Amino acid sequence: MPPHRLQVTTPLSNSNDGPSSHRRGVTAVPRRGGRPSRDEAERIGGKILDVATTLFLTDGYRATSIETIARRARISKRTFYHRFPDKAALFGAVVRRIVERLRPPNDAALFTGGTLEEILLGLARVILRAALMPEALGLHRVIVAESGRFPELAATVAGQGARQEGIVRIAALLEHKIAGVSPEAARFAAAHFMFMVVALPQRRALGMGVPMTEAELDAWAQGTVNLFLNGFRGSSNAVA
Repeated sequence: MPPHRLQVTTPLSNSNDGPSSHRRGVTAVPRRGGRPSRDEAERIGGKILDVATTLFLTDGYRATSIETIARRARISKRTFYHRFPDKAALFGAVVRRIVERLRPPNDAALFTGGTLEEILLGLARVILRAALMPEALGLHRVIVAESGRFPELAATVAGQGARQEGIVRIAALLEHKIAGVSPEAARFAAAHFMFMVVALPQRRALGMGVPMTEAELDAWAQGTVNLFLNGFRGSSNAVA
């Protein structure tokens, strides 16, 4: 009977291990841990934003804690702070993502083609659709409810520039289409146009009245454009 042979496994930590270690029957074990892959990092970041968006819009800014976000996202607080320095920075990221989701694709095309009335009517419908989306309404509620205690929230939303960008682009459209209008007057009119389009339908969607139906919203958009342009038609400016 052949004698038993003693099998010796060389520790992997041996500094002399190299290619020869494979000849000794040692199988290298892949290391675990370390930084996540790009796909995994994006998945984690997206999960944090998903959880934070739900909590901010349902529970409010003050009631939403980093601990709750981390627990719901199933991550450690260390993982959270690796991506966001504080809750305010996370809220800013949530607002940016909401704004991007509400932005229509190829929005430059909305400002070209057709008469001024046709372009403004298309813009009014797009603005209404975005302003009445659940995420937009939820964000509006948070700002109204908590900006008194957290003024940085309103500043964060204003800093995203969505409304200001709309005003600038509509003002440029008015300057191009209406003869003799000054840049100041065009910007003033553009701000009023956006307010006229959104104010009442948004208030009713927030519970201060009965929400408008699709037919009512379309009629509201058309009526707003007509009323807005009548202000120019009553002046000496020519509307193209």
